[in-house]
Amino acid sequence: MKTTSPQLIRLLTISALALSFNAATHAQDKVTTLHNRATAAMCANCHGTDGRTTEGSAIPSLVGMPKNYMVLQLKAFKDGSRPATVMHQISKGLTDAQVDTISSYYATTKR
Repeated sequence: MKTTSPQLIRLLTISALALSFNAATHAQDKVTTLHNRATAAMCANCHGTDGRTTEGSAIPSLVGMPKNYMVLQLKAFKDGSRPATVMHQISKGLTDAQVDTISSYYATTKR
């Protein structure tokens, strides 16, 4: 009967741990991506699916907008320094983390 060497057992154990860690990381990435998309989806009613408004719309498209610019605009709506119709009310309900998530999502979404 052939026995398995301790080195082989260690190698197999390390390989199994690495594979499970990789799978867990991949699953967490998917969860984060879905959370970010769901958070940004609150803008879809006015700004269109994935921030793409129809051509000629008075409402700006958000997709591809630079993150820092969007953060500044949302904060300006929130503190009332930028005129708006409903954005004052909507932005007041957003946390800084949500503003960051939404801004990041649209900045990284391709036009």
